[in-house]
Amino acid sequence: MSTLPAPRFDRRGFLGAASLAAVSSTLSGRLPTRSARKLELLILGGTRFLGPAIVEAAVAAGHEVTLFNRGRSNPHLFPKLETLIGDRDPDVGEGLTALGGRRFDAVIDTSAFVPRIAAASAELLAPNCRHYALVSTVSVYGDMQAIGIDEDDAVGTLEDPATEVVDGVSYGPLKALAEQAVRATFPGVVTVVRPGLIVGPRDATDRFTYWPLRVAKGGEILAPGDGRDPVQYVDVRDLANFLLASVEREVAGTFNVVGPEVRSTMDELVHGCKAVTGGDARFTWVDAEFLAARGVAPWSHMPVWVPRGGGSAGIGEVSNRRALAAGLELSPLADTVRDTLAWTASLPEDHPRRELKALAPEREAELLAAWHAER
Repeated sequence: MSTLPAPRFDRRGFLGAASLAAVSSTLSGRLPTRSARKLELLILGGTRFLGPAIVEAAVAAGHEVTLFNRGRSNPHLFPKLETLIGDRDPDVGEGLTALGGRRFDAVIDTSAFVPRIAAASAELLAPNCRHYALVSTVSVYGDMQAIGIDEDDAVGTLEDPATEVVDGVSYGPLKALAEQAVRATFPGVVTVVRPGLIVGPRDATDRFTYWPLRVAKGGEILAPGDGRDPVQYVDVRDLANFLLASVEREVAGTFNVVGPEVRSTMDELVHGCKAVTGGDARFTWVDAEFLAARGVAPWSHMPVWVPRGGGSAGIGEVSNRRALAAGLELSPLADTVRDTLAWTASLPEDHPRRELKALAPEREAELLAAWHAER
């Protein structure tokens, strides 16, 4: 069994000013103070994961918020806000008709995945809107093996740039083309944020949530690699606050919105979870070759983790210097873990989010038994 000493955390890097025993608002997090000027904001989307965090931050800052979506996902969330019903695709149903002639100070686009659809909303809104903010992704970069990728590095391309099939290969390049489409329509007044892994309350996936939940259960835990592989993630509320602040200040530019502030590792992540949850969790580090031979995939079966030296090794070491210089503030891991657990605990007992799906308990036990048998 490979072991590492539990890492030490200083108050700035992990605990921050918050006590681990404190009970905070699970969903609101660190909300902005009221803005000096009230803006009329349009949010395309707004009711799933990132969208609600942006809405809550904007409302807390005193802005007037209008939502545009299909009315299918969590339509109950914001009953006091104006919601325009339509479709991002102008060729589907009423399309963007509800937006025709409307004026907004800024639009925040959380849901554009292909350039045609991004261009359609941008072109419709351009005559009556000063600023456009687009949520993109670090997956736009062409070489995800490179360490220290920054916003000036080359983005990926597609053999068929007209494709609208979004998959593991096309997702990033299509987002890059969506960025280009919006910039062409709003020259000089576009904020593009490129987050990596977005985490925190309301995340309905195991992309990060697996680790707080699994560590809280305790016992022997399969931990991937040797603990030294770099990891990056950003609390959904930190991303929302940065995006809103950029819109308020009409900051144009492209920003990798990732955290933590300094390089972090898988070892620090899992021990950080344990510092919040307590309990008897103990970590058995299982090397990447062993896992790969048994079909255990990084990122999916083992969330957050990507082994260094592989084809996607750079995803854990993307540069966030530009965003930090522009005012990005990052929450301590403790806050994210605690609030994610609190949100999960608030769900009904039979809610599927309460189950671990990335690596089922039976599969984990089987892999640990095989690892120990070979030692």
